[in-house]
Amino acid sequence: MELRDARADTDAGRCAEIYAPFVTDGWVSFELDPPDAEEMARRIRKYGESHAWLVAEEDGQVVGYAYGSPHRERAAYSTSCDVGIYVDPAYARKGVGRGLFSELLTRLAARGYHAAFAGIALPNEASVALHEAMGFTPVGIYREVGWKCDSWRDVGWWQRLL
Repeated sequence: MELRDARADTDAGRCAEIYAPFVTDGWVSFELDPPDAEEMARRIRKYGESHAWLVAEEDGQVVGYAYGSPHRERAAYSTSCDVGIYVDPAYARKGVGRGLFSELLTRLAARGYHAAFAGIALPNEASVALHEAMGFTPVGIYREVGWKCDSWRDVGWWQRLL
């Protein structure tokens, strides 16, 4: 597996493809419509520059991605960031998530970020297990913060100091 910086021009389509089922087939993402390749390219450029956006490649194909983004807008939050990770289900439990997270957290720390936060729509045992295996600890739950799939959804928050 190769881990590298995402390229907006060549990786956006595949990242959008990986992400789409997480939007359309459940509550993992609170987006209602999956972003297209153009929107994904914009996100890759924006967050790749300010934080980091990485992809994992197997045999020349992107099989997962992870990124950092701003935690909040106010200046005092500038050393904190949010993280996200999505892996093609065909590559789940094969070390892709751990590899991506390890490299992402290293890069975020090198850029001066102090704390990383992850919001996980609940329930999501696999995501909770991955985050906790990577050193994240639970810090709280936003109860009924989102409406998706005809039901109120909670979001748990995990934190890791970098």
